[in-house]
Amino acid sequence: MKESFVSSSEGPGEKAESAYWFVFQERKMLVMTGKLTSSVPWIADIRNTGIKPIQETYLGSLNGIHCYAAEVEGSIGPPKGMSFHGLWGLHGHIDEALFRLAFRAIHTIEWDKAEQYCKRCGSKNQPKVGERAKECPQCGDVSFPRISPAIIVLVERDGKALLARSGRFKEGLFSTVAGFVEPGESLEDAVHREVKEETGIDVKNIRYFGSQPWPFPDSLMVGFTAEYAGGEIKVDNNEVLDARWFSVEDMPEIPGKISISRALIDHFLAKAGKKG
Repeated sequence: MKESFVSSSEGPGEKAESAYWFVFQERKMLVMTGKLTSSVPWIADIRNTGIKPIQETYLGSLNGIHCYAAEVEGSIGPPKGMSFHGLWGLHGHIDEALFRLAFRAIHTIEWDKAEQYCKRCGSKNQPKVGERAKECPQCGDVSFPRISPAIIVLVERDGKALLARSGRFKEGLFSTVAGFVEPGESLEDAVHREVKEETGIDVKNIRYFGSQPWPFPDSLMVGFTAEYAGGEIKVDNNEVLDARWFSVEDMPEIPGKISISRALIDHFLAKAGKKG
């Protein structure tokens, strides 16, 4: 579908129309399952299926259809014809616009759960009228959904790409260098620092590539390309256990299509292929 999403924290007064319900159980999402594809439940109120959410929030409307996010207890079984699935496994099996909105939904649910109480005085927070925010009725503190910026970068050198392997990866999998932005840093500063800290390499000619929300729980991955400026590979043996320069011909196993890391690598491969 052609995406036209309007974000809002103020939903309709009554749940009279069918809506998309993004329902999560321990970070797995409820979907209606078919033989080849899955779909997000489309119903006026998810309670009509027998499910009782422990929390819910209005997200806005997609192509004029209301959208809600909700969370259920871990012990609740799915309604007939539905099941809970991890988001990664749903990529390519549900509509792309709904898949992207699912990221927004889980981020919002995680934030809503974490901000039940004021971080200053401990009072019970209340939704702030007209905004996606929480407000303390006692001290007036206002909190908004947290977004933690992180950089991810593909470094090139003489037709080769710098890829690294984290201890969190399965054996043989390599990806681009990434890390969180520190207080007071620009995104470009973070690129220089992360590549240097993790691999010992200096970079230049940093260029913006694209971005991707990473709501587990609240990151925004900002992608860059860069060129080798000097240094020899020396991994930190903490975040990175191995790093190497890979050519088109000797690419290792790389992340799946869903990630911006894969988009950066595919861009490098396409460009190198044209040069060849």
